[in-house]
Amino acid sequence: MYTAKYLSPMIPSYNLEKTVYFFLDMLDFKIGRNDKSYFIINKDNLTVHIQRAGTDIGEMSFYLEVDNIEKIWHGMKDKLGDLKVRGPFDQAYGMREIHIIVPETKTLMFIGQEIN
Repeated sequence: MYTAKYLSPMIPSYNLEKTVYFFLDMLDFKIGRNDKSYFIINKDNLTVHIQRAGTDIGEMSFYLEVDNIEKIWHGMKDKLGDLKVRGPFDQAYGMREIHIIVPETKTLMFIGQEIN
C-alpha cells in the first residue's frame, strides 16, 4: 500500500500573475515555487498549483503526491487498458511522476513522489 500525502488542485490561468496575486493578497498564500510559467503556492498544509492555461480552458488537472510511486505503478500498469497514461518518469523539478487522463473527462491527474 502507499500513503497519499497531498491532493492539490492545478488551476489553469490566462494571466498567472493576476491569479497568483489573488491567492497571495486575498487568502495569505505564499509562493513556494515560481518557474515563470508555473507556480506552486502554499498556505498551512495546503498547496495550489497555478499553470498557464491551454487553448481549452475547460481542461482541469490535479496533483496527488504520494510516498511510493513505484508501488502505485506496479498496481495499475496491467489494468490501464486504453487509458491515456505516461508511466513513471523524472521531472527536472525534483519529482518522479505518472500522468494519466481520468476516464470520460478532460482531467489530467499527476501522481508524484519527491526524488530523494
